[in-house]
Amino acid sequence: MAKTKEGLKVKGAYRLQIVEGDKIVGDSGWHENQITNLGFNQYLVSTLGAIAGSKQVSHIALGTGGVPNATDTTLAGEVQKRAALTAATSSTSKALQCTATFNSSDSFVTATANLSNIGLFNTSSGGTLFAGNTYSSSSCATNQNVNVTYTISFA
Repeated sequence: MAKTKEGLKVKGAYRLQIVEGDKIVGDSGWHENQITNLGFNQYLVSTLGAIAGSKQVSHIALGTGGVPNATDTTLAGEVQKRAALTAATSSTSKALQCTATFNSSDSFVTATANLSNIGLFNTSSGGTLFAGNTYSSSSCATNQNVNVTYTISFA
């Protein structure tokens, strides 16, 4: 019997755009994420095995803190409200693309904030951090929206 070698990599990338009216006033560019230890265990391994307590990504958070560590379960400096994700993929895809909008009308920031990190969660509050990372800080005012695209791919 021939030996086969199969490797699987999980990669994530995200981009934020701060919008005022119909004008983009801030753009993080694309950045890679970091999956936490519990992200691998509870979101990937446990979900694949249909193990009780497994989690699925449903919300995204923005914050003013630094890089999440592999052992983190929360996002440092998380702002007031999380946004629900819209998830999409195709039957031939090995990637999940999530989008979300933080609307100024939802008061996700109550004063101008320097946003600098991002994280994916399984609930609208609390829950466990799946993945996230940091980017160059961007000032976000209370009258601005933030559009987010987050992709998780398997290669």
